[in-house]
Amino acid sequence: MTNHRLVIVLIVLMSISGSAQHKKTRSMTGSAAKGAASASLKIAPDLDQRLAKFRRVHMPFRAAGLTVREQRLVRKLVEACGYLESIFWRQSDPEGLTLYQSLASATNPRDVKLRTYLKLNASRFDLIDENKPFVGTDPMPPGRGFYPVGLTREQVEQYVKEHPEQKAAIYDQFTIVRWKDGRLEAVPYHIFYRPFLEPAAQALRDAAKLSDDAAFAKFLELRADALLSDDYFPSDLAWLDLKNPKFDIIFAPYETYLDGLLGVKGSYGAAVMVRNERESKKLELFQKYVADIQDALPLAPEDRPSKRGLETPMEVMDTPFRAGDLTHGYQAVADNLPNDPRVHEQKGSKQLFFKNFMDARVNYVILPVARKLLEPKQAAKATGDGYLQSTIMHEIAHGIGPAFARTAAGKVSIREAIGHIFSGLEEAKADAVGLFGLKWLVDHDVLPKAKMEEYYASYVGGIFRTVRFGTAEAHGQAEMMEFNYLSERGAVRRNANGRYAIDFEKMPGAIADLGKELLEIEATGDRERAENWFKKYGQMPEELKVSLKLAAGVPVDVDPVFEFEERVK
Repeated sequence: MTNHRLVIVLIVLMSISGSAQHKKTRSMTGSAAKGAASASLKIAPDLDQRLAKFRRVHMPFRAAGLTVREQRLVRKLVEACGYLESIFWRQSDPEGLTLYQSLASATNPRDVKLRTYLKLNASRFDLIDENKPFVGTDPMPPGRGFYPVGLTREQVEQYVKEHPEQKAAIYDQFTIVRWKDGRLEAVPYHIFYRPFLEPAAQALRDAAKLSDDAAFAKFLELRADALLSDDYFPSDLAWLDLKNPKFDIIFAPYETYLDGLLGVKGSYGAAVMVRNERESKKLELFQKYVADIQDALPLAPEDRPSKRGLETPMEVMDTPFRAGDLTHGYQAVADNLPNDPRVHEQKGSKQLFFKNFMDARVNYVILPVARKLLEPKQAAKATGDGYLQSTIMHEIAHGIGPAFARTAAGKVSIREAIGHIFSGLEEAKADAVGLFGLKWLVDHDVLPKAKMEEYYASYVGGIFRTVRFGTAEAHGQAEMMEFNYLSERGAVRRNANGRYAIDFEKMPGAIADLGKELLEIEATGDRERAENWFKKYGQMPEELKVSLKLAAGVPVDVDPVFEFEERVK
């Protein structure tokens, strides 16, 4: 390490330490400040009930059939994930991390429960209770750890008008924004988080040496480089070049769900994956028709660039370890990555399906909720396979539609054009367009016509599962809007007994119109139209709140238990 780099690292370490200490002194008193028990903190009295909403599920690492060298490879990838976990906590809630670490040796039952719930949320704010604090009274800063506390979106927008030369850096997906000498300063992730990124990169390089797959080893080397430069483009292209890899990883600050201020900052997430060959084979059917579905979208041709000749790799993976934004709160069962529209245009995207997490969600949440809230005959139509098919098309739909927004200012990122509500909008678009795609496959005799009601019932059962997260979470927000729209169109209705019924004849038209609306919002980058859509459809109806009580005994989500040690530094 050169002296120059050493100075940078020391400055960043002092910055992180000083920031954490400043926040700790400002907000924590009594036993928390001393790193002891939490007796002096205001803690939600119903921690038992909150914890009961998450079903603990073992996610095994199946080492049988793997060589010793391959097992060492997996463990080295897990080691790398731990560093991204440490960064994610600092992005989500630095003060929550301080409290979490202070309770590491706790034995008092209340302290143990509090630490467990802090871990579930990676913060002091309850994901399934509109992000309200469950410890302390401070509201959740919409900018989390990405921006100075108290900074508003209006302040940022006014600031970049006055300092246009700083806009690109402030809105960059990979920068932390801070005040310095009365001015906003954007610090690149690779500098701000370097104490964690350097050992993470080294662990990836070590893993590359253990890989017998030359393409995967090359990707790991390129991803290690990306961590230390914030330039993920070359490694994203290499990632899409992998052909049916036995091992794979997600390892980047891809998603922007955490940023409630501007909706642009990426939070670090990681997953170690081992290929499920039998299930992956089933995806070949869908891969054939991605370009056809893109061409069939109810959208102007100039807003749906051709997908012909682009890569659409699909993998079903068992996931024995996850970290960062993939392991706290909402447990993703699939992903469509990368999110960079440049990659989508040049190469495409990859759909990943986490088999063990999918099975857990279906068995412990989706089907039990559907049986509580749908009329019995329709609840019987909801199946694990139906939910899998709609999830596959949901992830494909993330990668189709417009790549950029067509605005008066020219071609711009849809994420930037729409702002902080983009994540919710994109999730709703993927749901609607995914179902539109399933209907296209059925209409073209790729899938059996008899399956369509199964797909719709499984989808609506999934809505009831997701809205239980509340409208502060992007997926819950999206499906709340979908539910209200479908209700308005009469495709879903509530009966006197509190259960819901699906009008299968009305569903296709309602879904097609919903998809068209959301695709047009993205294609035009019309923020006002998007905001009006959220205002009209984004609130949970009182009668739905009443009906959801029927499923009070069903877990909201799973809490994965891994065989590997989970550590945050």
